[in-house]
Amino acid sequence: MKRRVYLTYPNEQVKEPLLYQVGQRFKVATNIRQASVSDKVGLVALEMEGEPEEIEKAIKFFIEKGVKVEPIELDIIE
Repeated sequence: MKRRVYLTYPNEQVKEPLLYQVGQRFKVATNIRQASVSDKVGLVALEMEGEPEEIEKAIKFFIEKGVKVEPIELDIIE
């Protein structure tokens, strides 16, 4: 299964390697489709592939770390 989400990192999480941690902790392949990062905020369009329960665990991890997670409604051109 693939799932696409927007991640909005708050100021205090911008420098944390959260995408790396998700890849290490959960059986999810991550693919950054678009990103804009500054010292104050990080915006990432992320595609995750894996079993639905692993993707949900990864999303829960992001939320627990203070990252806002929103679904991408439109498909991204492959």
